[in-house]
Amino acid sequence: MNQSPPAQPFFFNLRTAIALAILLALALAVVGWFYLFRVGPGKSYVSDTDHYSYASMGTEEKEGLPMAIWKILPELFADKLPLVNGEAAKGIQGYEAFGMLSQAGHILPVGITSKTIGFERQGLNCAICHTSSYRRSAKDIRQVVLGGPSSRFDTQGYLRFLFTSANDPRFTADAMMPLINRDNHLNPIERLLYRYLLIPQTRSGILTQSASYSWMEGRPSWGPGRIDPFNPVKFRMLGLADDGTIGNSDMMPLWNMANHDGFVYHWDGLEKSLHETIIEGALGDGASLKSVNLPALQRVESFIGQVQPPAFPFPIDQVKATRGGKVFAGSCASCHGTGGARTGTVIPIEEVATDPNRLRMWTKAAVDAYSAYADGYSFDFKNLQKQNGYVAVGLEGIWLRGPYLHNGSVPTLKALLSPPSERPVEFVRGIDIIDPESVGFVSSGTEIEGSGWRYDTRIQANGNEGHTYGVDLSTEEKLELLEFLKTL
Repeated sequence: MNQSPPAQPFFFNLRTAIALAILLALALAVVGWFYLFRVGPGKSYVSDTDHYSYASMGTEEKEGLPMAIWKILPELFADKLPLVNGEAAKGIQGYEAFGMLSQAGHILPVGITSKTIGFERQGLNCAICHTSSYRRSAKDIRQVVLGGPSSRFDTQGYLRFLFTSANDPRFTADAMMPLINRDNHLNPIERLLYRYLLIPQTRSGILTQSASYSWMEGRPSWGPGRIDPFNPVKFRMLGLADDGTIGNSDMMPLWNMANHDGFVYHWDGLEKSLHETIIEGALGDGASLKSVNLPALQRVESFIGQVQPPAFPFPIDQVKATRGGKVFAGSCASCHGTGGARTGTVIPIEEVATDPNRLRMWTKAAVDAYSAYADGYSFDFKNLQKQNGYVAVGLEGIWLRGPYLHNGSVPTLKALLSPPSERPVEFVRGIDIIDPESVGFVSSGTEIEGSGWRYDTRIQANGNEGHTYGVDLSTEEKLELLEFLKTL
């Protein structure tokens, strides 16, 4: 007689089920960790120039976008891009519409980083704002200059592109997945993650970021080559209340920083430590206190200590420049010359008399809040301060640093040597064609017709008043001084 096998005890079935559930949960946890939280080491660069241009500073984790999504945004939302030479750029080159720069042998624009945190994420580093470019003419090949102040990167335009794209009904998996699948070899798990998690979460994250920048509306636009660098710190990082201030100012150069020992930093001298300034820059670009990459930043600090500006790309009248050197020594060197008594120090606003809005933006409350921000970490901010003027900066590569004054309100050095009443009221900026006669960038004329961004000095915080040093020089002395400034 056949007998049925004995029944398994109930507790055995339950134990088996629990074990299977635990194994399944562990498997899901491992998969989730691998695809969402696994942290890669980040790409290492042998070249210091490549490290400066592309190395991760730790900004990807907090506000970085999935690289596969970031790359397709200019294609999917080409109608939201500014035109370049009358045409919309294709693919990732669409970001050039915001003044991002490309280098041969690299896919990503300068200042755009890549790091794996579960999946490949995009971030920013110092080079996005501190890389300049120039051309000798509109037909010339653009020269990329690391460490220089960007005259073309439109930070606010780039942010607004992301914000308006996330608000567009096309920001969906149905619209994005065909483009993502075309450009990436995704496995089935990755396809599911992009469709049901990463695309919706990216959209939600950009919209949240957009809300945190709502304070920008109602204030004057930044324009290319300019940024309000510390109001985002005050309102987004430190949680201070919107005080209505305007901090719009030009990008600054990072050349020859080892020779700036003892200087104060930023236009208004709000920092006394270069090391702290660099860490603060990474936090401003999106790094968190935990994610900031201190070894990578130390290498950047070493690089900018030595990197020099390029030579002026046009012939220089050396006889006239020699005479101009004497004019500089008598009229400018005390504030702007190497070893000048006031070089790298703050000149009181009552004396320099330039637009005061940037100065008003940085408050004592901001100093106190930021000084306490990194308490408990291996680094700290002990050298922040509130000053009452603007820094008399060194003039390395001054020919490549237009427009001039802290807010970029004067297009050329020739105009800066004119009385404020004779300086241009309006001009075009965002152009990197060198003006060899007036020294600066071309800011008017048929060569740039329909290009650039119109700067209006009558708008609040755009004033071109003050800095009247040198306006009383003779015409010949001014021409000689301009020739000398080309040599710096």
